[in-house]
Amino acid sequence: MDLIIGVTGASGTIYAVKLLVALKKTESVTTHVIFSDYARVNLEIETGYTIEDILSLADHSYDNRDLAACISSGSYPADGVIILPCSMKTLSGIANGYADNLITRVCDVALKERRRLVICPRETPLNTIHLKHMYELSQMGAVIAPPMPAFYNLPETVEDIVNHQIMKILDQFRIPCEGAKRWGEKVQDRV
Repeated sequence: MDLIIGVTGASGTIYAVKLLVALKKTESVTTHVIFSDYARVNLEIETGYTIEDILSLADHSYDNRDLAACISSGSYPADGVIILPCSMKTLSGIANGYADNLITRVCDVALKERRRLVICPRETPLNTIHLKHMYELSQMGAVIAPPMPAFYNLPETVEDIVNHQIMKILDQFRIPCEGAKRWGEKVQDRV
């Protein structure tokens, strides 16, 4: 399976890091990663990772300005695209077909080729424009999966919360995820 992961300038780059870590453990998945300029900035602000650390987790990495990259074509047999986190600017670009960079182009290709597109918007509160774009993308077949914490699994750490979101994303591709508890799984009694 070939998955393209776009990381944009919204807060939450740790989600992309943990997704790439999980996918690195999955031998049957080849990963292609694209970082926007502001995603690189947020990575430095929000985590202790360098861009080199993260790019080393992917099988392939691309410059967001490279619209001639192999993954920009519908003839490249990618199985899906994940945008995590997805800024509202990128969300708007995707919803309006404004493919002016590689991240928005691979989303455009996913939509036109009817491939799985999972968008994880990171903004709050949401205004009507944001909601309209999410609705429109959902109507086009995209999965809208905002990072929202679950508490039925009794998370004890931020990592538990992040892992749960990674599980929800990987479920869209039927990829198993270690370290996250599902609804109904026994959670050790806590006092």
